[in-house]
Amino acid sequence: MPSDKLKNYLHLHFLVFVAGFTAILGEVISITAIPLVWYRMVMASILILAYVKLARIRLKIRPKAMLRLSIAGIIIALHWITFFGAIDVANVSIALAMFSTGAFFASFIEPIIYKRKVIWYEILFGISVVIGVYIITQSEMRYLSGIVLGIISAFLSSLFAVLNGKFLQQHTATVISFYEFVSGVLFISVFILIFKGGFTSSFFSLSSSDFWYLFILASICTAYAFIAAVHVMKLISPFTVVLTYNLEPVYGIIMAVILFPEKEKMSNSFYFGAAIIIATVLLNGIIKNSKRLKRKAT
Repeated sequence: MPSDKLKNYLHLHFLVFVAGFTAILGEVISITAIPLVWYRMVMASILILAYVKLARIRLKIRPKAMLRLSIAGIIIALHWITFFGAIDVANVSIALAMFSTGAFFASFIEPIIYKRKVIWYEILFGISVVIGVYIITQSEMRYLSGIVLGIISAFLSSLFAVLNGKFLQQHTATVISFYEFVSGVLFISVFILIFKGGFTSSFFSLSSSDFWYLFILASICTAYAFIAAVHVMKLISPFTVVLTYNLEPVYGIIMAVILFPEKEKMSNSFYFGAAIIIATVLLNGIIKNSKRLKRKAT
């Protein structure tokens, strides 16, 4: 029987695989990004509410905290819309490669939110990420719209992650996720009512395959993944969790190449640029961990 520590590591890698599989589902679901994210957040909200009732979790929070979580919910909704939008106009590989640039944005967002100085090597790593993006852009100009959407998605994801780090100091992941998802649903609903002519019968006309893919996306890749990731972080160091999640683009791109070989066939320059970005993100995590260990030793 594997040890508890090994089980937790395997669970962590399964969660990273699930995160990478999200992009695969974005490719196979036939509806566009905005209704896709609306359905995802509606289903996830219902599932988390059911979990809240079963676990008897208290949802009551202060109005000020609810407002902050609502803003974060809008940010994650926009992140998902731009992420799946990048898949729609480009492909999974482009969306995930650009998603890797999130660590670059976090290196600037985190000092602002937590009021700390920018670390010099983060600037160097940021330059490396920009070089990787430049190489990809030059070799894949036909996917420029997807690259732009992917970069916007990465920025929003980093902003969301840093804000959630602050929220977790006061609230549980379940409470945070519930209010963020509900506010995301309300935001997208208002957008549809104002700019898309409202909800039509065709909006609610889903194929059976789309429905089940959306259910997997909302249940396993969203509700379960959000709650399980926090549980794993209690058993494994946050650094290991964050560093392992940086493998999400690797898992996702490999799956995309295997499942969609025609659409996902990219130039050698793309993989070179993506490798620079991913290697930079991993190296950043390793250096930060070594510095953290040195501080503990002293």
